[in-house]
Amino acid sequence: MGKWLQSGRRRDVCYLLAAAEDGELRGQQLKSRLESHYDDRLEPKAFYGSLSALVDAGFVEKRTDGIHDVYALTDAGRRRVREHYQWVRECLEE
Repeated sequence: MGKWLQSGRRRDVCYLLAAAEDGELRGQQLKSRLESHYDDRLEPKAFYGSLSALVDAGFVEKRTDGIHDVYALTDAGRRRVREHYQWVRECLEE
């Protein structure tokens, strides 16, 4: 498992993207959903730094739609989410 999953925020971003109805979310949608889940405000610089790290690592792709940045999991990102989910599931079943 790569370092990308050592950050809970990065994992959660990937899970939100995996759960997105059309497979992608705008940056602000991701941030709002995480803030709701954490019941806390996220610093934009730290949040977008996490997104950039996922893009740089090849697990998330970013595209521009008008004035919005839209994010989606890559194949590698989906594979890592499934692997991590399976690992958590196995841990909980033991």
